[in-house]
Amino acid sequence: MKHDHSPVLPGPGATDYARYMQTDALLGLQRSPGEVIHRDELLFQVVHQSTELWLKLAAAELAEATARVVAGQLPMAEALLVRATLAVRLITDGLEMLRYLSPVDFRAMQPALGKGSGAESPGWRQVQATSRQLGHAFGEQLDTRGVPAADLCPADLSDPLHRLAEAMVEWDERVSLWRVRHYQVALRIGGHPPAGSPGSPANMLAKLAGHRFFPELWQARLHSTADE
Repeated sequence: MKHDHSPVLPGPGATDYARYMQTDALLGLQRSPGEVIHRDELLFQVVHQSTELWLKLAAAELAEATARVVAGQLPMAEALLVRATLAVRLITDGLEMLRYLSPVDFRAMQPALGKGSGAESPGWRQVQATSRQLGHAFGEQLDTRGVPAADLCPADLSDPLHRLAEAMVEWDERVSLWRVRHYQVALRIGGHPPAGSPGSPANMLAKLAGHRFFPELWQARLHSTADE
């Protein structure tokens, strides 16, 4: 008996997998061999395009987590935030691919990049916005429950509020580690002078590495240490 494997979904593509995943469009987003000025453009584009996809997912999870916090559904918000954090861990690991891009090769392909900069990433901007929204919603929950942020450390992990605070600190830390890794990659392949050098593009990257979305939760840790 022959099985019919013909696609049933609408759209372009020879299979339902191709149609649902839109692989024809996805795999056509990279510059073709006839367009590239250096073969490592494919490596560079795949790393950054996959980063944008993971950031899109992270921002969506953060937005839903925020809605759950507003609704008082803290365990679900925590679970969503854990997923967003894993996405950031994956893009941090993805930067390891750029270890195989030499400064000489990067300079050779730079004309193809124009004036493009990672600071222009739409995924990163969305993550910034949704992180701020999550922090605001969490702050309103603290006010409603009459819990000072300083009381969240040491954390009572049997309390959903404290567990969510820990997940938010983990998110902050993973984003910071991604920024630090990005900074190191910029030094390694970009040939930028280190932070502190006048006019170095690395100055902004180094500055951002110390940024925190939820500084009050980190401050709570300082208070806890001081009280011991």
